[in-house]
Amino acid sequence: MKLSTLTPFALLLLAAHVAATWADDAQTGGVQLGDPVTSQWRIGVVVHATGNTTGIVATTPVPTDWPEQKVRIVSEEISPQAKVSYRMIDGGVKQMVVSIPRLAAGEEASAIVTFEVTKLDMNEPESTDGYRLPKKLPRDVAKHLLPSPYIESADPKIKKLAPQIIADKETAWQQTEAIFDWVRENVKYEFSETIKPAIAALEDGVGDCEELSSLFIALCRANKIPARAVWVPGHTYPEFYLEDANGRGHWFPCQAAGEAHDFGEMHEDRPILQKGDNFKVPDERTPQRYVKQSLRAANAQSAPSVKFILEKAE
Repeated sequence: MKLSTLTPFALLLLAAHVAATWADDAQTGGVQLGDPVTSQWRIGVVVHATGNTTGIVATTPVPTDWPEQKVRIVSEEISPQAKVSYRMIDGGVKQMVVSIPRLAAGEEASAIVTFEVTKLDMNEPESTDGYRLPKKLPRDVAKHLLPSPYIESADPKIKKLAPQIIADKETAWQQTEAIFDWVRENVKYEFSETIKPAIAALEDGVGDCEELSSLFIALCRANKIPARAVWVPGHTYPEFYLEDANGRGHWFPCQAAGEAHDFGEMHEDRPILQKGDNFKVPDERTPQRYVKQSLRAANAQSAPSVKFILEKAE
């Protein structure tokens, strides 16, 4: 059904339903959700066979629903040879899987999906005094206390430094903000084409959004504060997890890299592609920090060429 065919009254009912659904999904307490921003993104893959090729499988992360994000598919451009499916990986990333059984030399197939993404602004809670370190963690949160690729929270240097940063802070919020401030004050932002471990950022005193986020996460975990990485196109930022006075847990974002002191809040309209930094990805032998785009073929006379699409729709 197209929205243009709905009566004004039906549109009002639809808007009320969407608002109610979003309110039900949002957590009580925690960040304060603000105004929505809607954008459309084209995501997918174009494969060109340079020789006869069979068993082609391409994957790419796509946005999915989070408390601050709602996603729907608005259009699909899929070649007859291609089949698209989706799977969730470790509860943190939705992956598009494009299967192409066969391409002859010179043939091309593509699968491009346009997603409509509505993001809500995230503002700091009115009061932060009541938040505390969690006493009992759900399993899906407890994993964010463990080391992960490039986030060496068990490294001796990290473990020695972590308690020193929060030594004079009373509340869990103040302790986490002290880690945030320390990282921003002691690691200079410097863009890099390669990803460095958190310990390298600590030792070198430089890093980009990847390294600043990783170091913040590592120091939080070393202080028993669950934390994880959040990925949007072209950027990474961290989230940390605290309980309110009623024992309900909440994730709070912060901007480790950037001029604005955005702590416990986030003003970012790019779609969330992943939350987490330690994924068990099919066909990968080791845990992955990031679920990257991939292409493989069972048999190929020569390697096919591939173009992954991740762009904001005009």
